[in-house]
Amino acid sequence: MSSPVIDVDYEQPAAKNGTGTGAACDTRHAWARVPAEPSPDQRVALKERIRRLLRERNAVMVSHFYVHPDLQDLAEETGGIVSDSLEMARFGRDHAATTLVVSGVRFMGETSKILSPEKRVLMPDLDANCSLDLGCPVDEFSAFCDQHPDRTVVVYANTSAAVKARADWLVTSSCALDVVSALHAQGRKILWGPDRHLGDYIQRQTGADMVSWNGACIVHDEFKALELELLIKEHPSAKVLVHPESPADVIALADAVGSTSAILNAAQRMDAKEFIVATDTGMLHKLRTLNPGKTFIEAPTAGNGGTCKSCAHCPWMAMNGLAELANALETGAGEIHVDPRLGLRARLPIDRMLAFTAGLKNGQAPGSLIAGIGAA
Repeated sequence: MSSPVIDVDYEQPAAKNGTGTGAACDTRHAWARVPAEPSPDQRVALKERIRRLLRERNAVMVSHFYVHPDLQDLAEETGGIVSDSLEMARFGRDHAATTLVVSGVRFMGETSKILSPEKRVLMPDLDANCSLDLGCPVDEFSAFCDQHPDRTVVVYANTSAAVKARADWLVTSSCALDVVSALHAQGRKILWGPDRHLGDYIQRQTGADMVSWNGACIVHDEFKALELELLIKEHPSAKVLVHPESPADVIALADAVGSTSAILNAAQRMDAKEFIVATDTGMLHKLRTLNPGKTFIEAPTAGNGGTCKSCAHCPWMAMNGLAELANALETGAGEIHVDPRLGLRARLPIDRMLAFTAGLKNGQAPGSLIAGIGAA
């Protein structure tokens, strides 16, 4: 039986003339399929089938924090990983498996293929997209870059292979501040894309000279400061954890701001018993698993009158299901392909990011890493 299709309406923000912000693509509509939830018996059978196929195909699962808990748990149970997009990229590159099964959205599968062109990369559903990717088509973004030839182009991971190939640096939310800070310290002017909230946050934190593409995440853009303030009053002892793709007035209420990994670390580090979490609700599974004595509350989005887009869960992440994953392993459906020449160019900014973050982890100075890596 085919999965039902839901409409996904979202509006890219209007251009802000005179602010240095780039005009957004006029992509305003997309769609997503909602997989049927398997019965308990079907779930057991599907998991066993997937375990067998992973062994037979020399495959490993790489799952994002936002996908269904079944796919998170199964990845870890079979020797794979559940992580943010930066760790997904590292893990897939370094693992010995010849097939990677990426549960997430399409740009994550493309990134895995770019870093591991010799490996087969499968996804449960190739139509699992991302509003940031959809709202940043390469032709329009390249034209924006051409208007600012003196700027270093830094793009967020949530972009297509073609947009990555146009960039000097790739970043994730876990390393964006460090990379832009280091570039700014060397006097570089930045062209940022595509998430405007994350770009604004980085600019406020670093003081960098930045112009930004005008995109937004369909999930994080919906968090509302007014409702969040009311929820904080109901839970005065709760700490607020916010992803930096959220609006500035939401970020201003946070006790901790950061990537999915940073949010996990903050929840484990802080001694509070209650947390309000402003990111995709898929994250709550891992938060609750790792912190059984703590309570995690969803941050409010558009309130009681909100549409399906404001439920704080990405409709495209929800397209990843056990049945779809099993079918991909069984038949090869959902295989990611990236033009080899495009992949070589797109790999440059990704490799720069991975070398930079590895150097930071080893205690090297950020400035020396920028110079040593040889960014454009």
